[in-house]
Amino acid sequence: MRADESGFEIEQQQGGWTVRMWWPTGPVTGGPQRITIEPAADAPPRDVARGISTTVLRRLDLAAALNLAKMAPEAQRTLEDTAKKLRESGEAAGLLLANEGVSERYLALLASTYKNMADRGAVAPVRQLATLIGRQPETVKDHLKKARREGYLSTVAGKAGGELTEKTTRILESMSSAEA
Repeated sequence: MRADESGFEIEQQQGGWTVRMWWPTGPVTGGPQRITIEPAADAPPRDVARGISTTVLRRLDLAAALNLAKMAPEAQRTLEDTAKKLRESGEAAGLLLANEGVSERYLALLASTYKNMADRGAVAPVRQLATLIGRQPETVKDHLKKARREGYLSTVAGKAGGELTEKTTRILESMSSAEA
């Protein structure tokens, strides 16, 4: 494994080829974002002349590379930091709900936390968010539907998450400046 300032690589040898798979620094939630295949230093010239075969491509062990990438210190450190921030954000949303009800600030923080959980590949983000907030998953689903209806979060067809709107960004910024 090799790291640079923006990510890290996992390297595999497949016949006369060196395969490098690259992930950005941060939580590893899926396959590599870049794959580079080059002739190995000791590759027979005739293998290189024939080019990369489909056999070489079929033999790539993406699952093993993914497991190694998930264990990379860079990924683990960022994953732990991200998990802590998401937990704190979810708990803060729970406090807002308890103190203000389903307010603008609550919906903005809920939408932001949900989006970040989904973007990081959380399994069942609604259920995790419900646990952090201290409510039933059905209640959180209803609140997320309201957040979408009232323009805090866009919809992404067939997937968890969405994009935060300007309205949400403005509210979150005002909450951050109020804390400072």
